[in-house]
Amino acid sequence: MTDEVPGEVQGGSEPEASDSLKAFGEVVKTFRKRAGLTQEAFAPLVGYSVPTVASIEQGRRLPSVDFVEKSEVVLDAFGVIRAAAKHLARKPGLASWFRQWAKLEAQAAALYTYENRLVPGLLQTPAYARTLFEKQIPTMGDAEIEAQLDARVERMKLLTERPHTIYSFIIEEHVLRRQTGGPQVMREQIAHILDICSRRNIDFQIMPQSREHHSGLDGPMRLLETPENKWYAYCEGQESGLLLSDPKVVSILQKRYARMRAQALSFEKSVSLLREMRGAP
Repeated sequence: MTDEVPGEVQGGSEPEASDSLKAFGEVVKTFRKRAGLTQEAFAPLVGYSVPTVASIEQGRRLPSVDFVEKSEVVLDAFGVIRAAAKHLARKPGLASWFRQWAKLEAQAAALYTYENRLVPGLLQTPAYARTLFEKQIPTMGDAEIEAQLDARVERMKLLTERPHTIYSFIIEEHVLRRQTGGPQVMREQIAHILDICSRRNIDFQIMPQSREHHSGLDGPMRLLETPENKWYAYCEGQESGLLLSDPKVVSILQKRYARMRAQALSFEKSVSLLREMRGAP
């Protein structure tokens, strides 16, 4: 890991292409042309749209298992497409502007998160996450939704696989009261957070709706400490993310987060409120 990661805004929600994705795309394109098929003719045979086929052939989209299998059969590819798929080396569902942060997150000694829009990804249940992906604009296809969900579930494992990492979450009360996905989905989501809160390395606080003002009104933020005790911050917008390494800027956000921890409900009161929201188990 380098000592410095430049903070910059990176747009676009589709993950960057990798050499293995590009190579896979070339394999599919070669066998498609060998079969005498255009993308327009090939797409309905495998049950995907022309733009999806184009994205895969250009190495911009991770193919689903279903796409691999159907392409292998339709193009009579002698097992080559299946073999090429085994070497794909990019996790699905991670936007290019999030990938730098995700690498740091996977090794973090401490991770602090404040959210005022939705339940943070690390705390989401699969049902809650699926609701977000299915309602996203522009809409996504089934294969893309599954890829996004797989990536989200993989990230969630950090909470259980890194017991020595210190996690702190501050979430606005209204986020937990919004019935995202319906009452049953939210009830399961709150129950999941309560279960997570039983872990010794996790601190959880609710910012109450009754709080007239607090230090996080400028928007959501994440703070991260590396094993080398270097701190980074990450702020996310509609279709972009900003990774910050400037010590002065990170220090400002640390001070705001510290103040928010004093302004939010205590851990005990937050858990009590969660139990009230969940209702009888």
